[in-house]
Amino acid sequence: MELLDVLAELARSGRLGPVENGAAWDQVTAALGEPWEVAVGERRSWPRLFAYGDLELSVCRCRKLILICLQTWRDVIGLPVGLVGRAKFPGQPGYADVIASLDRAGCAWQPYPSLTFGSQCAIEATSSGVVFVFEILDGEGPVLNVVGPPFDQHECPAIHATP
Repeated sequence: MELLDVLAELARSGRLGPVENGAAWDQVTAALGEPWEVAVGERRSWPRLFAYGDLELSVCRCRKLILICLQTWRDVIGLPVGLVGRAKFPGQPGYADVIASLDRAGCAWQPYPSLTFGSQCAIEATSSGVVFVFEILDGEGPVLNVVGPPFDQHECPAIHATP
């Protein structure tokens, strides 16, 4: 599997294997193993940010995924082998390559004006809401920077639970 195939699958379905907004965290870790935790500040409060290489996952206090972010701006992108069949991919895919991959997969897309400004542009996969944000480099075509489905705004049951 190549990175463009991974991106097209994410755009088409809004998920990568067990990784989807609302997924139970224990099911994700059972399938992919333990990630590393990204420390944000000194407090270990919820939500927490975890990573499997360049796949970043925000987990709510109720242990559900609420945000999925695939960083693609690096020269080499690391992903869980159990998820995509290999650990490393060349990074920074170009706009034309991403669009061609989505078109080949039959994944409709449209411009995403909310994140198109300055030196970036964005598109949205219409079936899943996955957003692709591209950095526009001087003298070059746009390069993919980050990809992810919309934030999962759920009613967290842990907030209303009695201690």
